[in-house]
Amino acid sequence: MRKKIFFFSLIMLIGISTNYAYSQEVSLATYQEMAQIIIDRSISQNVTASITLQSTSIQEIKIPAELEQKIREDKRVKAIILTNQDQCILGVVNQSCIIINVERNPADKGIFAIQDSTKEIAELYIDEINQVFDTDAKFHSVFIHTVDETNRALETSGVISGRGMISAVYTMSMEDTNSMYEKISAILIPKIIRDGGGFYDVAKDLSFEKNSKMTFSLIPLDSKSLLQLKLSVSYPNKASTISEISPLEFLKVENLKRSDYFSSGLYPLNSIIQVVVLSPENTNVSDIKGNIVPTQIIDNEKIPTDISKGGWIFDPEEGQRIQGKYIFGEKVSVNKEELKFSLGGIQLQTVKSEIVEFDESFIVISIITIVAIAAAVYYLKGYKK
Repeated sequence: MRKKIFFFSLIMLIGISTNYAYSQEVSLATYQEMAQIIIDRSISQNVTASITLQSTSIQEIKIPAELEQKIREDKRVKAIILTNQDQCILGVVNQSCIIINVERNPADKGIFAIQDSTKEIAELYIDEINQVFDTDAKFHSVFIHTVDETNRALETSGVISGRGMISAVYTMSMEDTNSMYEKISAILIPKIIRDGGGFYDVAKDLSFEKNSKMTFSLIPLDSKSLLQLKLSVSYPNKASTISEISPLEFLKVENLKRSDYFSSGLYPLNSIIQVVVLSPENTNVSDIKGNIVPTQIIDNEKIPTDISKGGWIFDPEEGQRIQGKYIFGEKVSVNKEELKFSLGGIQLQTVKSEIVEFDESFIVISIITIVAIAAAVYYLKGYKK
């Protein structure tokens, strides 16, 4: 019980604080930038590369406080999504969407009662949402999610498309990704962050790619909301041909630089690169070009023992689902060659992880890493059927 109380107290503290100081003079900002590469050999056979800018602060991603609070306090609203993703919901073609996800009320019996109840809740918010984003989305339909293969494969919560989730869908004219991203980022992202470059500049450049799409998501939490602006690019039918993985190749850059927003201190966990490989058969990580970060195992998670050191953490490093997280440590950038690794071949020889039953000095690192990465995975394509 003591462990659980401490764990959740720290989560709350992280959500409230703009910065969190550690004994090694390491800090945590509520604003985070994440690059993510999903290599999906199991479901779509696609590679999806994305940049996600996220925060729990409405000063760093600007949503009117009254609207954010009203959405968060409505316990049935689980997500607000704005996207120009193709076929955002079954039946929507060549239109951008605003989707209001509502948890099903067990008291609603029959499809018509479910649809009416969901639309009634969504109508409370759509006018204000249109005003915030300078959009004119009109009601299209109510969609009942019945499958969740992506959630199971990626081990996500299903808040976007899980079974039992109901979507009220509003549509508007399709907009090019580059113009939509520029407009929405200007509305949401303060000038100090936009001028800081880093992952934001990579996303802006990727918005001109042929298969790029933009998504903004608001996920209500207990005392704050998780706000995410994501730019993704799909590379169809590329997953099966990849043996050597070069994450920056899919982001179209030779070097990935961190935002200058973090230049005032040491924020090693606020810029993260994640690679996820989904495979129908067992595989493993091998031939890593860059560094491997020494880790401890806390609550079955690999946690870095020194977050000032830049490098990879693979957890798991073999099986049908592989995940690699790259942290920058004290570095401000990383180049293409440092991030390369292969699949198959001689298995990775990692620095031995020490198993720790419970160490309060490291549990904060676990929370930050798990929350930052898991939150990003929600938006691969989870709002689609």
